Parts: sequence; structure tokens; C-alpha cells
Amino acid sequence: MAEGEAGIAAAVVVRAGRVLMVRRRVAEGARGELSWQFPAGGVEPGETARQAAVREVAEETGLAVRAVAPLGERTHPVTRRTVAYWVCEVVAGTARVRDAEELDALAWCTRAGLAERVPHGLHEPVRRYLEGTLDG
Repeated sequence: MAEGEAGIAAAVVVRAGRVLMVRRRVAEGARGELSWQFPAGGVEPGETARQAAVREVAEETGLAVRAVAPLGERTHPVTRRTVAYWVCEVVAGTARVRDAEELDALAWCTRAGLAERVPHGLHEPVRRYLEGTLDG
């Protein structure tokens, strides 16, 4: 995603061997198959994908994070939108559903918990990163 280009930014937040997932109140995709996902949202005008990933985590979960590394981007196989993925580290806070209009739950997932919630497969660089950081 070019600087300033509209799209979606997703934050891959790992803490203590678990990755943060949020469940949307309205499932995405033609068959409603996408409800659990990484904290994510649209890149706003004048904002980079990196900044958007940090902002979305704060707005959705109340966590303060720092984006530390890009994990690439892809056209999402379900939504067909361009998504840029960022590894983010927790700086402060406790995760909770902060945006109750948009989210109804969150979970810190192990590798097995992630596989249950994301049946359509992960972006390959994200999958490789999580393989090396998540507990079973």
C-alpha cells in the first residue's frame, strides 16, 4: 500500500505467546465467514498504515501499542480489500472491548485457538511470524 493510499491496516499483537483477536458484531464476507480477525480498520486520510494499525488497536481494545515491523500486504481472500499487516508490541493497558458497537468479544489465542477462529488461512508472512511466536 503506497503512503497515504486508502486500505485496511491490521495489527498483529502478540503477548506472552498469544495473539490478540477481536470478533466483529457484523461478520464480513459473502457467507458471513469472517467474524474473528486481528484488530483492524481503514487507513484515514493523511495517515499511514502503520499509524492506522496503532490507532485501531487503541480504539477497539484500549491497548497502547507500538508498530514495530511490517508483515506485508495482500488482497484479502474474503473481503477483496487491500490489507497491510503490522507486528505491534503492547506498550500499556489491558485489552477489553472498547468499541462495543463494532465488537462483541476479544481473545488472546494460542496457535490452536487461532486456527479455530480463522478457518480461511492467514497471509503467509503473518503465518510464519506467528508460528515462531505463539504457544501451541
